Amino acid sequence: MKYADAGVNIAVADDAKQRIRHHASHTFTPGVLSGIGSFGALFALDRKKWKEPVLVSSADGVGTKLKIAMAMGIHATVGGDLVNHCINDILVQGAEPLFFLDYLAMGKLDPDVVEQLVEGMSRSCRKAGCALIGGETAEMPGFYPPGEYDLAGFIVGAVERKKLLTGKNVTAGDALIALPSAGLHTNGYSLARKLVFEVAKLKPDTYVADVGNKIGAELLKPHLCYAPALKNILARGWVSAMAHITGGGIPGNLPRVLPNGVKAEIDLASWPVPAIFKYLAKLGSIDTDELLQSFNMGVGMILVVPPQNVKLVEADLKKRREKYFLIGRIERGESGKPRVTYSGSLTLA
Repeated sequence: MKYADAGVNIAVADDAKQRIRHHASHTFTPGVLSGIGSFGALFALDRKKWKEPVLVSSADGVGTKLKIAMAMGIHATVGGDLVNHCINDILVQGAEPLFFLDYLAMGKLDPDVVEQLVEGMSRSCRKAGCALIGGETAEMPGFYPPGEYDLAGFIVGAVERKKLLTGKNVTAGDALIALPSAGLHTNGYSLARKLVFEVAKLKPDTYVADVGNKIGAELLKPHLCYAPALKNILARGWVSAMAHITGGGIPGNLPRVLPNGVKAEIDLASWPVPAIFKYLAKLGSIDTDELLQSFNMGVGMILVVPPQNVKLVEADLKKRREKYFLIGRIERGESGKPRVTYSGSLTLA
């Protein structure tokens, strides 16, 4: 027997790897010391640029948004989503992305799908100045159903120790400024898919008037990368903390960057809720608490800004034509873990 008789085609794998090398090579930065294909990827920090660097790392996946990509045969979007999600995760600690690695597993390798995924990843890496320097592409017959795959990523960035955002400087009176999301980003898809495809029994190409889009296209809207919008704000040291709003929504993520003894008071009526969330809320008769824990509800990133810096941050965002919303403030809380409290109501009508 040959390996191909067990479902693993080495020639197809080699084709896929050549396509990966082509796209990844366009992301290489001066710190990259080895090409794709080595046992380990090599990266050298620029010692002239960094004085006391702290490395910041994160790993994540795209979740069941992959099911939407598979159903529609569009894969570059989720490739980019993966990179952007990971960049945002280290951005909240002030880190600049250095390099990224991916893990892609399929039951049967499809070089065209692999190329779409890597093209999406490389495009997002190039925009952020991050090198795609390695990863793993695995063919696992019998493990994944035909046409399905899993995708995960690992990122490493760096920040000067004195600029590391830990949340320790957050105090009562700090403002909460939100940057909008483009949609679900990469969280809440298990619930969204159940509502859309099982409860409403829609197909990916069904046009939904309440949303103003085909439902598949709406659910594939990209996970935004906030690094370009916040680069100058971070360099100036104008924020005391930031929270990437992912799984768990605002109540599950904002407290992660706050010190004990404070609470975040948020006005739920202070930003417009995108139509997709209103539609999902109506389909499932979902209450406010469940919505806030399941979805980002239109908020992709929250900046915690000292009062004296609010006008500076707002002016910088306006200059870059970035939308933002002043959604609340930090207040003194009870001793113990930080929490989120609310005023107002989400506009779901």
